[in-house]
Amino acid sequence: MSRKASEFQEKVMPIMYRGKEIFKPLNTGRIDERVACVREYIANIFFYTKNGTTIMIDAGYNYPRLKEKLGWLDIDPADVGHILITHQDTDHVGAVERDSDGLFRHARLYIGEIENRYLTGEKRRRVTFGLYRLPKVQIDNEKTLLRDGDVFMIDDIKVEALLVPGHTWGHMVYLIDDRYLFTGDTIWFGVNGGYSFINGLAEDNNLAKRSLAILENRLRMRRLSPMVITGHTGWSDDLDFVFAHRTEVCNGLRRQKPHDPRAPYDGYDESDDTEEKARTVLLERQDR
Repeated sequence: MSRKASEFQEKVMPIMYRGKEIFKPLNTGRIDERVACVREYIANIFFYTKNGTTIMIDAGYNYPRLKEKLGWLDIDPADVGHILITHQDTDHVGAVERDSDGLFRHARLYIGEIENRYLTGEKRRRVTFGLYRLPKVQIDNEKTLLRDGDVFMIDDIKVEALLVPGHTWGHMVYLIDDRYLFTGDTIWFGVNGGYSFINGLAEDNNLAKRSLAILENRLRMRRLSPMVITGHTGWSDDLDFVFAHRTEVCNGLRRQKPHDPRAPYDGYDESDDTEEKARTVLLERQDR
C-alpha cells in the first residue's frame, strides 16, 4: 500500500492543499542535541538519541530520499532498533510497510493495541469525513503493543505512551524522558496556537477535541512543560500556545486564518530543504 499511497499523495495533495497554509513541516535538521528531524514532503519523522541509543518516532512515507537525508544527519538506519508509531496512516508508517525499501525491517515497532486493530484488519481506517476507507496496511516487523499510560525503558530512554484517540481510534502520543512530547497528528499549529488536527482526516473530531483537553490536563497536573513536537507543523514548549484552540478543529477545506507568513504555499516543494541547512541551522519553534 505505502508505495502507491505515497505516490498518489505526492501528485494529488499539492493540488488539494496548495495555498491553504495547512502543512508547515520542519526542514531536515536538529531541534537540539537530542532530537533530529527528517522532512518528507509535508511530514516530519523524528529521531531521539541518548547515550548512544537512537530511537525513531514514526516512519513517514515510503519516501525515496529517506536514506539520503538520514546521511545529512549522520544517522545509519541499521542503528535504529526501535520505532514508536503514533498511528498507522501511510505518512507515519510507510518506511516499515511491506513494500518499502526495508531500511528498518530489523526494528521493533511500538504501537497502541487499539491502533493495531487497523493492522490486523479488525478496523478499517476512514478519511474524507468518513466517506473513504483506506486499504489495510501490511507490516512484518516485530511489534510491542501498548496501553494508555504504559511506561517502559529503551536502554536509558524513558518512554510513556498516552492514548489520544480521535484522529484515529488508537492514536498514541509519546512522552520521552518527561521532556519531549511527540504528538503525531493530534495537534495542528496555526500562527495563533494549537488546534485539533485536520477535520476531514479524523475518525471523530469531537473525540479528538476531548482527547486534547485530557492531554492538557494530564500535563498540567504533573507540572510538565515538554517540547510538544507535531508531525506536520513544528514544535513549541509553550503550553498556552499548544492548547490555545483545543476546542476548535483545523478546517482543511479553506485557507487558514489568521494568515501565517511562514507557511509554504506548496508544502511539497522541498527546494529549501538542503544538507547545508540540516548541518548548520537549528529548527526554530512555531510560536515565534
